Amino acid sequence: MSLISVNNLTFYYDGSYDNIFEDVSFQIDTNWKLGFIGRNGRGKTTFLNLLMGKYEYKGSISASVHFDYFPYEVNDKSRAVIDVLEDIYPEYEFWKVCREVSLLEVNDDIWYRPFDTLSNGEQTKVMLAVLFSRDNNFLLIDEPTNHLDMEAREVVKSYLNKKSGFILVSHDRSFLDGCIDHVLSINRANIDVVSGNFSSWWENKKRQDDFELAENAKLKKEIKRLSDAAMQASKWADDVEATKIGKRSEKYEKSIGTRSYVGEKSRRMQQRRKNLERRMNREIEEKSALLKNIEEAESIKLVPLKHHKQPLVNISGMNLYYGDKLVCRDVNLQIRSGQCIALIGRNGCGKSTLIKKIIGENIKSEGTIELASGLIISYVSQDTSFLSGELKQYIAENGLDETLFMQFLRKMDFARTQFDKKLEELSAGQKKKVLLARSLCTQAHLYVWDEPLNYIDIFSRMQIEELINQYRPTMIMVEHDKTFIESINADKVHL
Repeated sequence: MSLISVNNLTFYYDGSYDNIFEDVSFQIDTNWKLGFIGRNGRGKTTFLNLLMGKYEYKGSISASVHFDYFPYEVNDKSRAVIDVLEDIYPEYEFWKVCREVSLLEVNDDIWYRPFDTLSNGEQTKVMLAVLFSRDNNFLLIDEPTNHLDMEAREVVKSYLNKKSGFILVSHDRSFLDGCIDHVLSINRANIDVVSGNFSSWWENKKRQDDFELAENAKLKKEIKRLSDAAMQASKWADDVEATKIGKRSEKYEKSIGTRSYVGEKSRRMQQRRKNLERRMNREIEEKSALLKNIEEAESIKLVPLKHHKQPLVNISGMNLYYGDKLVCRDVNLQIRSGQCIALIGRNGCGKSTLIKKIIGENIKSEGTIELASGLIISYVSQDTSFLSGELKQYIAENGLDETLFMQFLRKMDFARTQFDKKLEELSAGQKKKVLLARSLCTQAHLYVWDEPLNYIDIFSRMQIEELINQYRPTMIMVEHDKTFIESINADKVHL
């Protein structure tokens, strides 16, 4: 056992408007299974890169362990898996990698296949196997669940639960609950390290938020009472002061000694006013210390279009091909207004291919698909790599209402400073929020989302859950977040 100590860490990117970290201090144990939680853009991946020594910073990070980062960079994915292993970790011991691969339930026929012929899940598992075959390293695992199907997530979750000595960045709540014993959270105002899994951390956070909201309400009432009392005391003091000199003094001034009495009375009233104001300022200072870590997950409004025809989509006896390979056989599916359908299945079973067929892409197929006349579809793709240029340019090219679009991004915790960045400079989660904001700004009969939550933070996922449950838009999506699917009560269609 050893400690990783972070002391007075301050970091910002060159040309950035604000600090990513400012005077941050905490300690973590190298035996922990540490879940790393925070909004998109708060600096989770940046912190992992700081541990890896990629950037200069102020303060200190002390550790007696070496760090290893997932995912590895694979420069040539056309090479055989065995050659990719050599590139990633030249000193690898084959038997150790084989041991880890078997624990991750990967077939042992993969070694001489080209790396790019492996499914996303197989690629992830192979890289995790290499990661855990290395001895005495503290592992930095950055969003391993992206593109993993539900079955693969369960396998990886069970695998990580038997390991220790890692930081895991993930936004999948069920996944985190199954494999961590501590939480490192980047909050709005500070960084916390607590014992437990995601659910216990979330319950504690809700209790703390409720306490702060209640205290805030009490302090607001007290501040108003003190403010009213101070105003009244000030009025009384001014009234008394006015009786010392001038016309009003003639009524009270029977002798020269009366003036000193009135002056003392005025002084006491002024002192009372000052004491009330000091108390009020203390209350305001206490109030300002509250609510700093409450995530403002504002509700998002959606106005879906209604269509007179039912069903909106009717698919009958369809076989789908990826290139010339049959990936999906005999699909029969109807999408009716108000339905929310989640396509479930292993990676490579044709979920995204079916999605692309519905939106009208040229997919080789057999069977029939009928779309209601005049059907308007709003689509979110898996891929964000095409995003480039200025945000305002993107808004204009897509014919979006700029005010509404920006409002959606702000409600999903998109900092105003991010609006001036080029789209290619945004984090993966922020890019996905751009695509989601565009979709939500579009009035449509049918919302078609292909893995919309990849890289999206937990709080934004909860906002989207709330939106779907409130407005019940007609949707079909590919998504592997078990908690999300259950929360929106989606109809599961297994492929």
